Amino acid sequence: MFQRMIDNFRDSVASAMRLTSLAALAALALLIAAAFLCAAAFIFILQKYGPVEACLAGAALFFVITLIMAFIYIIRKNQIRARAAAAAKAAAAQSPLADPMLAALALQVIRAVGVKKVIPLLAVGGLALGLMAGRSTRASRDDAAK
Repeated sequence: MFQRMIDNFRDSVASAMRLTSLAALAALALLIAAAFLCAAAFIFILQKYGPVEACLAGAALFFVITLIMAFIYIIRKNQIRARAAAAAKAAAAQSPLADPMLAALALQVIRAVGVKKVIPLLAVGGLALGLMAGRSTRASRDDAAK
């Protein structure tokens, strides 16, 4: 049984390594192709307009690419920050048990009703709280996936 699990794990790791190396080779080939395209564009502009214009055109191209990447980075950073704030807000909203007044009220109820009668109520309440927490975290994960 364990041997089969180990073999499955080994096969999945080997498959992941093959796919990763293939993706790395594809990325390297894309980088080399982009370098040759940039060199060809530079030489074309160099022959047509001159060296200063060719250098300025290359700089402008990479400046535009840098601006696009910076905007993508800022947008992604804001999305991550908003998602973290929403998760913190949801966690704070789901934590009414941290209120000391609620704890004092619970102790008074236990004294008034009795421990033997409160235990089944606590079990049902804990189950309901667990179901609510699981549902809200699942809903927040589904919202984040959209």
